[in-house]
Amino acid sequence: MDVHVADHPLIAHKLTYLRDKRTDSPTFRRLAEELMTLLAYEATREVRVEPFRIETPVTATTGIKLSNPKPLVVPILRAGLGMLEGMVRLLPSAEVGFLGMQRNEVTLEAVTYANRLPDDLTGRQVFVLDPMLATGGSMSDAIHFLIDRGADDITAVCLLAAPEGIAHLEESLASTNVPVKVVTGAVDERLNEKGYIVPGLGDAGDRLYGTVD
Repeated sequence: MDVHVADHPLIAHKLTYLRDKRTDSPTFRRLAEELMTLLAYEATREVRVEPFRIETPVTATTGIKLSNPKPLVVPILRAGLGMLEGMVRLLPSAEVGFLGMQRNEVTLEAVTYANRLPDDLTGRQVFVLDPMLATGGSMSDAIHFLIDRGADDITAVCLLAAPEGIAHLEESLASTNVPVKVVTGAVDERLNEKGYIVPGLGDAGDRLYGTVD
């Protein structure tokens, strides 16, 4: 598993305001969307392309276009929805699927409650969106879910990650032969006793939508 921390001043700048507890939900949503677009640029660096013949106003030339089948973007509900617009802005021709996963606050294990994905993902590049790679449970389950359907190239995009989440994900994927890459804005210090990233930014879903379950 490859982990890429997108080290850029604009990413650090936006993360600072996302972390600030004084940032209200509308501002948080806007910043998360902007940050996602920056991360999407890094995450799609190896997106599959093929030659494409065109005519410019001057001459004929060969460019590139996205290969078929098109990439699939999968936000993990609900917090991953806050990253979707920033991703498809950069990758508008991608298809979008949805995967609903919720963390049990007692066991910290992920439970799947919704699936709107193609049954066969053979040959698909998949980009999984979840703001926080904390314990790694939800992301691990999501990636295994996609692998079981034939996905063979998976990139997880997160605003923040914890060392524990990265370690859990790496361990859980050790027995698979599918290349997985994690792209994140930062790797924070640790998890606290409640499974939240420290210093983190709190509950991303609640801060995105201004609601508490």
